[in-house]
Amino acid sequence: MSAEDQFRKIAAEKIMIFDGGYGTSIQKYGLSEADYRGDLDLEKDQKGNNDLLCLTRPDIVEAIHTAYLDAGADMIETNTFSSTGIAMADYGCEHLVKELNIAAARIARKCCDAATAKDGRPRFVAGSIGPTNKTLSISPDVNDPAYREVDYDTLKDQYREQCEALIEGGVDFLLVETCFDTLNAKAAGMAAREAEEASGRSVPLMLSFTITDMSGRNLSGHTVNAFWYSLRHLKPLTIGVNCAFGADLLRPYLSELAKNADTLILAYPNAGLPNELGQYDELPETTAKLIGQWVDEGLVNMVGGCCGTTPAHIGAVAKALAGHKPRVVPDLPVVTRLAGLEPMHIAA
Repeated sequence: MSAEDQFRKIAAEKIMIFDGGYGTSIQKYGLSEADYRGDLDLEKDQKGNNDLLCLTRPDIVEAIHTAYLDAGADMIETNTFSSTGIAMADYGCEHLVKELNIAAARIARKCCDAATAKDGRPRFVAGSIGPTNKTLSISPDVNDPAYREVDYDTLKDQYREQCEALIEGGVDFLLVETCFDTLNAKAAGMAAREAEEASGRSVPLMLSFTITDMSGRNLSGHTVNAFWYSLRHLKPLTIGVNCAFGADLLRPYLSELAKNADTLILAYPNAGLPNELGQYDELPETTAKLIGQWVDEGLVNMVGGCCGTTPAHIGAVAKALAGHKPRVVPDLPVVTRLAGLEPMHIAA
């Protein structure tokens, strides 16, 4: 049975559990720049380059993965949110992209296989693909609205390099997450599909939108349904929402998506909103209770956490949702579904 077949079988029976944030857990180690750098010969300061730890401190990454699996996660993501050449350029680590992604995938794969060996439950690895620090839709220069720091083909090539390395490392799925720009997500989605075809094996795509303000839109101005209509041709295994707000503020947007997406939904909110010091105060039990409201309304098939969440949060969520039924994927009528910034239906 393929990973996708296993995933769908489990998702039909229960609400699956995704992992939580990585930055929050890494910060607790109080690492120095030397810890990040290891024995690599790099010119720039590496403090804060969390993805690099897959090469220099794999023991830390492995420990975080294991903590989430022990807390009840059915799926963990690779520690590769910023592991494209564009993002790694900030640290002068572009040349490490392939090596870094392969290493990250192998660490996550090792942890999942070890967890499955203990109890027989399938565990899955999602290759984390972040949005990069460039946008295709918006000019960074207020005096030149037509200017772009990167073009579509270049960005797609950058994503494909990451996708190919993640697949080589052994991921089950490719997760394009925290999509603040719908065109960036299109580039990543196409790169993922091209890399999948080139690999000769099935590596399903997962997509996750992020809301940037209370209007319910991402940075490129799309609503969550417009985002879905713009990308549904990629036939993702899951669509959903992550980061942004806490579970309470995400609920109405997730409700809209649940009614209009004829695929599985994965959602993983922050632990509320950060305080004035940028820290997250929401307790695990609070996060679990708020996500429980999503479940009561039949909005999700898989849930986890993003910024500020820890293995304790995921453990609380897993415990609270045990035995609850997952969302039923709707059987939607066949109509033409298009999108600008808003969704549009054309029916006969």
